[in-house]
Parts: sequence; structure tokens; C-alpha cells
Amino acid sequence: MKTETQPIMPVRRLHNYIYCERLFYLQWVEDLWVENADTTAGSHTHRSTDKPSHWKDEVDLSDRARVRSISIESEKLGLRGVIDLVESEDDGMEVIDYKKGAARKDLDGQRIPKENDAIQVAAYCLLLREKGHRVEKASIYYAEEKTRVPVDLTDDLFQIVEAKTIEARKTALREKCPPPLKNDPRCLHCSAYSICLPNESTFWMEKKAASAPPPKPKLPPRPPKDDGEIVIVQDPKGYVGIRGGEIQVRINKEIVSKHPIEQVNGVYLYGAVQISTQATQLLLQHTIPISYFSPAGRFLGMTQGLPASGIDARVGQVKFYEDCSLSLPVIREMIRSKIHNQRVQLMRNGKAAQTALQQLAVLRDRCPECSSAESLRGLEGRAAAIYFENFSTMIKGYGADQFDFDGRNRRPATDPVNALLSLGYSILAKELTGLCHSVGLDPFIGILHEPRYGRPALALDLMEEFRPLIADSVAMALINRGEIGKSDFRYTSKGVVLSDSGRKQFWRAWFRRLDTEVKHPQFEYRMSYRRMMDVQARQLWRIMRGDTDSYYGFTTR
Repeated sequence: MKTETQPIMPVRRLHNYIYCERLFYLQWVEDLWVENADTTAGSHTHRSTDKPSHWKDEVDLSDRARVRSISIESEKLGLRGVIDLVESEDDGMEVIDYKKGAARKDLDGQRIPKENDAIQVAAYCLLLREKGHRVEKASIYYAEEKTRVPVDLTDDLFQIVEAKTIEARKTALREKCPPPLKNDPRCLHCSAYSICLPNESTFWMEKKAASAPPPKPKLPPRPPKDDGEIVIVQDPKGYVGIRGGEIQVRINKEIVSKHPIEQVNGVYLYGAVQISTQATQLLLQHTIPISYFSPAGRFLGMTQGLPASGIDARVGQVKFYEDCSLSLPVIREMIRSKIHNQRVQLMRNGKAAQTALQQLAVLRDRCPECSSAESLRGLEGRAAAIYFENFSTMIKGYGADQFDFDGRNRRPATDPVNALLSLGYSILAKELTGLCHSVGLDPFIGILHEPRYGRPALALDLMEEFRPLIADSVAMALINRGEIGKSDFRYTSKGVVLSDSGRKQFWRAWFRRLDTEVKHPQFEYRMSYRRMMDVQARQLWRIMRGDTDSYYGFTTR
């Protein structure tokens, strides 16, 4: 926040601050959110109280009144919030706040409120007292135990509320995200875990400075909504609508599939497929992207909700684009990782000459010495030439009988293998464009690829190390396993493209590959390629916001 003038802070952000300063900064300053099972359960817990009574003079807080969900604020305190329940008795008011979990227990086994819960309810009491009401009691209703736990409203507690509010606002003004907690059990229950990546962030920050490597995280980060499905519609007579909270796909007015909105991760539309305004709005509300492709499969663009805030990272991203001294170390590692993965692909799956493998190893090892982006692009170009000269050695068995490959060509692809590669690269660019958008980066401001109108340059940067491992692997799997044949392609004057049946086979192989688990090169835990791309995007997000200055590319052995 650039000035001393800040909006009035929600009391729930004060609750975040007591729990974790980093969580507070991510949610209050940068407006970054992830919905998970805990937040959904919390919303359900509050459902019985969510019949709001906005603060007006006519709100009845007289004796024996019970008022739910009161919206109230104070410019003096700099706080605003919604009080779950206020009960008025003869001896004054009691404020009750609802929480989904369980209370703490003291040394004698008695239930006591958690610190951040007590501070939150005390803040509500201060807001009511400023309005002239006599608040004598407060308690937390813990839904897991169905028990009210009283909060002792002392002067010391009220002083803590005021002091912590001032601290939180000062933290927001520093424009520097607090460091993550270290090996703290609170992280395991935090909704922002997949954004914060506390263990990974600590490793990235400390590895370069430490005399000994910091401990590596043992468990992979929990993925945000990683179990949903992609709805793909490629029939030109298709229509996507919404009814009763379900995405429905119709062909010629006949319903062919239904998808509960909670289970959908994305919608892909090919050619002239129609989608209703109501379905579009519902998907936007749930931050589910709609991707558009040409009939031939070329990625055209996407409809997506408002981007994640990520103000710090976006400001840093422009600096990285303008300052080569900042971006060059990252570019070196991206290109080094790409060449490494190309070489691994040839070693694992092909019969490339040893001289070709040795040349790739030399080019890879020269990347850290390059003093400019131009020289790195030169190394990348030479490596790509060697790689595609030997690419045909990876086409085996059924594939060798059906398909020839004489080198890379595009726009348009003139043979089936290049058609598969072009489609794979297009879809991979789309995946990473959406990831950049979701983590708070601008996918169109790159550091290796020059920005151009309509070109997701940063997504193309992140894509480099994944090209051989995902797009090329999908093409080889389809060909060598006999999952696709010449009849699955259409040969036109504008080039070779997949037919409808070919695209269905492609999508099966694509999602199979994204769900394949692989070991992380630094942390050594296993996670899917889909999640690995997310972690790499979030690593770049941290670099551009100033959390760390070292980028570690994704490589396989």
C-alpha cells in the first residue's frame, strides 16, 4: 500500500495477523485466496448466522434480543466486521463468534479459546462499545465440539487488540511480505498453504546464503482444487449451459453430459461451440477459466475472472523485464533445464549418436557462463537443432511404420508428428498462461521471450523446461503405443491437423501425462506434472516479488 491512507481493515484480517503475519499480508495486501476444505467447512458453520442485520439505528439490541450477522465498523479503531451473534440480557450483551474447529485445552484439561479467536471477538466487543452498548460477556462457539467457550474481557485483552491492529497496519505499509513460518504445525491447516509454500519458500530463500543446505520439505504441498475435471466440447453443434448448479453440455438440444460446478477445473471449447451468458458468469464466479480453440486446435484465448492481485510480483515483473542483470540468472537456468531435459528424452527413449548427446551436454553446461540473453538464445537454438535432428530415433515400433519425421515445421504443420507437437505446445502454453494468471503474474510480460501482441511471453518462458517432458512425451506415447494412426489426421491445403477422433485420443494422453507423478529435483517428494508446473510458477512469483533471487529449474534424471 503506497500511502498512509488505508481502508478500514476487516476484523478477520486481524485474526489472520495473529495466526500468521504472512497469511495476513497475502490476503489483506495482495488479496490472494485459495478455497479449501477448511474454508468451505467454515462457511458452512456460519451459514446459520448469515442473515445480515446491517448496523442502523433501528437494529433492536434491547433486552432479550438476539441479533445475527451485524455489520459494524469504526473509523477510530480502523476496524470493520460482521458479528455472528449478539444476545442481550438484563445484565448486558454477550457477543458470540462461530468457529468450525475445536477449542484449546489448558494444563488442567479445561477448554480455553485460541488466542486469535479471543482477539477477534474482543475486537467486536470494542466496536459495539464504541456505539454506546454495554458488552459484558463474549464467547466462541466451536462447532466441532458444539460448545461455547467464554472469553475473559479484560483491559489487557482490549489493549492487545488495539496494539495488534496498529502492528498489522504497519506490516501492510512495509510493502514486503513477511517470511514464512518454519516447521510450524499451523501451516498444515492454513488455507493459503499452496500459495505460501512455506517449506519450499524457506529452502529457496536460505539455500544460497546458508553455509549448509537448509532442510528440504518432506511432503509435497497440497494442491488447490487438483481433483477436478476439464470439460471439452469440440462438436460445432455443441452448446454449454447451466441448470441447477450443473454445467450441461447439449448436442442438438440433447443433454450429453452434466458436471457439478464444484468438480469443474476448466472448460475447453473448439470452433463454433456456443456457451450461455449464465454459464459464463457462473464459471467466472468460481474462477474457472473458459479456453477457446480454433477447429484445428490452435489456442485462441481464454475467459477468466479477475486476476490474483499479486501487486508486489507484478511490479517486480516489470523490473525483471527492463533489467537484464535481474532476469539473466533466471533465463540461464530455464535454458539449462530445457537442454538437460531434451538430452534426457533422447537418452531414455531414442538412439541418438553419442556425439549428439555430448554436444547437448556441452551446450547445457555453457548456460551458466552466458553473459546475455542473446547468447542464451543462440545456445537454445543450437540445442533444438541437435534435438530435432535426432527426434526420429524416438519413434519406434508401430510409430516407425506409420509416421516419418524429417525435422520441425510449423504454421502450418505439414506432417502428423509436427501436428501433434504443435498442438501439444499450444495446449502447454495455455496451461501456463492460466497458471501465471492464477498466481498473480502477467503472462504477457516475459523475460526470455519478447512481449508481442497476443503472445503469452512469460508462459512461454516457463514452458521451456516442460516442452520435452510433457508435449513431446505425449506425442511419442500416442505414436509408439499405436493410440493414434494416419486416419486420425486431416490433410488439407492449409496443413495437417488432428480429426475429432484424433483430438479425443490426444486429450486422453495429455491428461494421463499431466497426472503422472515425478520426483522433484530439489525436494525429492513426488507430485504430478500438473502440480509441478504450479510450483515452478509460484517459485518465479517469489523471485519477482523479491522473496528470493535464485531460480531452480525442473529437470529429470
